[in-house]
Amino acid sequence: MIPKCLLSTAASRAALRCAAILSFVLFPLAAAPLPAAKPEDVGMSAERLQRIHEAIMRRVAAQDIPGAVTVVARRGRLVHFEAHGLMDVDAKKPMTKDALFRLASTTKPVTAAAILILMEEGKLKLTDPVSKYIPEFKNSKVAMEWVPVPVPMTEGGSEAGERYYTVPAHHDITIVDLLTHTSGLATNGGITAPDFRKLQQARTPAETLADFIPRLGALPLDCQPGAQWRYSAYAGFDTLARIVEIASGSRFDRFLRQRIFEPLGMENTWFQVPEKEKPRLVTVYRETPSGLQRSPERPGDGPAAYFGGASGLTSTAEDYLQFAQMLCNGGRLNGKHILSPWTVDLMLSNHVGKLFEGGVHGRPPKGVGFGLGGEVVVNAVDARLRKPDGSYGWSGAFGTYWWVNRKEQMAVVLFVQGPAGRSLEYDFDNAVSQAVIE
Repeated sequence: MIPKCLLSTAASRAALRCAAILSFVLFPLAAAPLPAAKPEDVGMSAERLQRIHEAIMRRVAAQDIPGAVTVVARRGRLVHFEAHGLMDVDAKKPMTKDALFRLASTTKPVTAAAILILMEEGKLKLTDPVSKYIPEFKNSKVAMEWVPVPVPMTEGGSEAGERYYTVPAHHDITIVDLLTHTSGLATNGGITAPDFRKLQQARTPAETLADFIPRLGALPLDCQPGAQWRYSAYAGFDTLARIVEIASGSRFDRFLRQRIFEPLGMENTWFQVPEKEKPRLVTVYRETPSGLQRSPERPGDGPAAYFGGASGLTSTAEDYLQFAQMLCNGGRLNGKHILSPWTVDLMLSNHVGKLFEGGVHGRPPKGVGFGLGGEVVVNAVDARLRKPDGSYGWSGAFGTYWWVNRKEQMAVVLFVQGPAGRSLEYDFDNAVSQAVIE
């Protein structure tokens, strides 16, 4: 270091500028948390926002859920951030704002954003066939169930025969088919579900996306591509994660870290939670006849080489809010541009017409569509939902739920690790919506 006494005033300033630049290069500034504001300054009521806590605690008292973390932001300002109930019932451990939640399918919108980043860079098109990147998906077949017919009895009983036969797909599945769950690949409850389970069970802990995903190419589809909305809980978005790896030349977890998490300041989002952070993990519960019980599932607790795009991330409510707010802002946050506003509008638009209506058990029979990686409210009146038209979001199997609305400049997060269900989501949405006063 040069002593100040040897520097002129001008030289001192130059040296300080150089030091500042060097420190920025070596130690880049982390993105700041969303700034807080008085609710009334952004058109919300502080008094009415208290009803969020009341709604959640009614569910805690009824032992429907152990606890939750809720966050509400409007016009780029944080107006509600609260921890409710317990993160571990047996230990009577209070829920904390920095608690870590297993995202399950709330991972999917992050994967969709990764695909769109590569689309903007010209490294892929949404209309590209998957076989362009993974040749094993070329010339897909579609499974057709055999029509049951009487068969002669044999000494050992009736002969069941095969479950299905195959016909050629009208076209190879595309990236947008995967993003919108219209590919027919390994759908929930589909006729090929037993075949997909066998593939999953045969997968070893050391296998990567590159090892496993090509095997899915031989799996017949459960419907013609683009013809139906059929939820693909794992295969579809894991395949998208592999396409990200191929198109970017980077492992999927590293791509997310470098292109989404670090720019957005999501420092508490991982596939594998560091050992020192595990005390912050919320216990996962399941509903049983005798009440809430710890779930035997412990995703993300151990070492793994498989970084899936369908599930597997763990995060905090505040971290996920950064992702949601980025979409709400049209692809930017804290001076970092992740996506173009036009691309965000594309992501948050309905791509499936009326195919999604009633597509998932417990979801509205009409008034909803599906965007790229998430549900879109087309008509809240028809859907009987308490959130405005154009809202986009998705939920995870362990209770994580969120949505954004660009027109209303709203970003909301409800994180639970238990059997929350649509009923709790509705109560939360109602408590958020009634707090809007302009």
